[in-house]
Amino acid sequence: MIQTVQTLSDLLRDGLDIVFIGINPSLYSVAQGHYFARKTNRFWPAFSRSTLSLPVRVALGVDRLEPGHDAILLDHGIGFTDVVKRPTARADELTREEFAAGARELVARLERFQPRIACFHGIMGYRPFLRVVAPAASNPQAGEQPIRLGRTRLWVIPNPSPANAHASPAEQTVWYDRLAAARD
Repeated sequence: MIQTVQTLSDLLRDGLDIVFIGINPSLYSVAQGHYFARKTNRFWPAFSRSTLSLPVRVALGVDRLEPGHDAILLDHGIGFTDVVKRPTARADELTREEFAAGARELVARLERFQPRIACFHGIMGYRPFLRVVAPAASNPQAGEQPIRLGRTRLWVIPNPSPANAHASPAEQTVWYDRLAAARD
């Protein structure tokens, strides 16, 4: 008997400006049915303070975007996916093999949809992807990457997870502002 794992659906389509790429969905986000659903995750508060989200907030007449807005962002040129689609409580539960297979599948999705920018939340998710598209490349840093996937520009920004204490919420917002400038 084949067991299927419930996960978050990709929020992807042709013509997107930006696709946010997480490492993998959390069990909580899958249960809620939305990306970055845990209240302690800094994505929605930081994104909501950014210039990147301003047109969406104005169009929706809200000051702050919430997890329930994730699918609506497609209409504003923003999508979501993950490197690995299997949900876990913590990303360190994923195997090297899952990362390798997930990265190959992600490459196929990005080649199919060709967003203008693919933005990885964290180096941990970007590294397995980089091993697939540029095996000789090493030592990625935050910011725009020196390689492209077709027309898609690649970015890495800090992971908004509360487990990542390396970037404050204010710094996270600055990264979303930088993405807005790169998009425009």
